[in-house]
Amino acid sequence: MEFKMKEVGFTSEFEFGELHVAGDEQYGYRPFQLMVSAIVVCSGGVLRKILEKKRIHIEDITIKSEVERNESEANRIEKISIHYVITGKDLNEGKISQAIELANKNCPMTQSVKGSIEIEETFELVQTNG
Repeated sequence: MEFKMKEVGFTSEFEFGELHVAGDEQYGYRPFQLMVSAIVVCSGGVLRKILEKKRIHIEDITIKSEVERNESEANRIEKISIHYVITGKDLNEGKISQAIELANKNCPMTQSVKGSIEIEETFELVQTNG
């Protein structure tokens, strides 16, 4: 990866497109937003694959996240709360809970910050008839 300085922040070119990163949201994504997004979306993606492998059919996953930062230590990220809202038919709470634990152990982004950022995962199930 290569990042080029611009007037405010940096930019990089990827297969999908150009990424703008800056400390000011008017000029790009803030670094903490990218870090949290990487952890949350990686966790969700691994969870989705695990559910597919276990033949647990889901209709949708929405992920809500909250971030706790420590202003006295360079505004570092201390905790990320991840809340999955999983929609489907005949979902089993125990099986979903086990899948989330397994996803946490197999998500490269979560494992990369293990010991330095607390990751809290919760979930709720939305049962459908279809």
